[in-house]
Amino acid sequence: MFTIRARSSSSAARSGTLHLAHGEVRTPAFVPLATKGAVKTLEPRDVAALGYELILANTFHLFLAPGPELVERFGGLHEFMRWSGPIITDSGGFQVFSMGHGGVADEIKGRGRRGASRAGADLAAGGGGSERAAEPSGAILAIEEQGVRFRSYVDGVERFLGPETSMAVQAALGSDIALVFDECTPFHVSRDYTARSMERTHRWLERCLRWHADNGLPGQAVYGIVQGGVERDLREESAATVAAGGCDGMAIGGSLGQDKAQMHEVVSWCAADLERAAPDRPRHLLGIGDVDDLIAGVELGIDTFDCALPTRLGRHGVALVPDPESRWRVDLVKAQWRESAEPIQPGCPCPACGPGFSRGYLHYLLRAGELTALRLVTLHNLTFIGALMSDLRDAIERDELPAVAAGLRKGDAPRSHAGRY
Repeated sequence: MFTIRARSSSSAARSGTLHLAHGEVRTPAFVPLATKGAVKTLEPRDVAALGYELILANTFHLFLAPGPELVERFGGLHEFMRWSGPIITDSGGFQVFSMGHGGVADEIKGRGRRGASRAGADLAAGGGGSERAAEPSGAILAIEEQGVRFRSYVDGVERFLGPETSMAVQAALGSDIALVFDECTPFHVSRDYTARSMERTHRWLERCLRWHADNGLPGQAVYGIVQGGVERDLREESAATVAAGGCDGMAIGGSLGQDKAQMHEVVSWCAADLERAAPDRPRHLLGIGDVDDLIAGVELGIDTFDCALPTRLGRHGVALVPDPESRWRVDLVKAQWRESAEPIQPGCPCPACGPGFSRGYLHYLLRAGELTALRLVTLHNLTFIGALMSDLRDAIERDELPAVAAGLRKGDAPRSHAGRY
């Protein structure tokens, strides 16, 4: 399902093509999030027009509402949301983590959800035991060998999600790539808990693959997930286990560290381990989308990335621009842009910059609460990221990645525009 077109002579970067049930995906690629069956503020034609070939939907949220049975009656998620290209579905493992801890940054900084304990921080249950947390609405009730019991944020009813449930939901959704159910290990836990969590994820991997072999959707690829926290030997063990399991592709998940340097180091371990164990299979990095992280990930040999960042920033009025000193961001809500006549980014062909909408106008719309602004900034951000990934792909194929990556890091504007806008 994956062919490699070119390899960089100066790094582990490679370009390739994923051959999936609903079409091909050129890599390296960024994958926009359609968490609940929609890329927020956009419709599928917008996403396709920007040149994106793959989107990610979330098993956990679609499991709770509208439910996999309804989506299946509509002909699967492709028909339900009117997206004709490939879809990857997350397994729900990360949402279990976030119910107890908030986002990864929240957990690392010790500001997890109120009432939720840090899973495993003060528990001594073995791999077959139960890791219990507090019970606020929409929270984990227990992580057990069979799976996870939790209280639904939709109606407060107790629900269960395990390996077989997750795979069955993903089959009903009809995604092109299904991720196996895993435990996203928190950062603030002991090495012992990290090891036990990883081992449980490996047992869940076996159950997912067994269910898929017996009941899976024909043509649906399955990705395993490498865990192991920030422990070098555990990451190596997990990569070897996932590769040996016969998965079609491998994702890198879990908490990757407390800062960018540590994150890049952990990703470098995993990518190198997967290169040794499964050099011809695709690699996906879960939940990473900052500009500098995308560049570094491509250099390390990652093929696909997903993250809410570009669209979430857009909905908060923050646009992506070629300015590393400001973390590639400009906050259009700030008063300094009230009288600015310049576009977000000169030369950008997106629906915000191309027609000449000014920063001053977008500032006014954002302050006025007009939804048009959220849509326009989101379209710009996805245009920026799409152009960035296209530049990196082209650079790999010309074997000019070091120069292109250095230019992007110092503030060069992405030049490629793969979409039709």
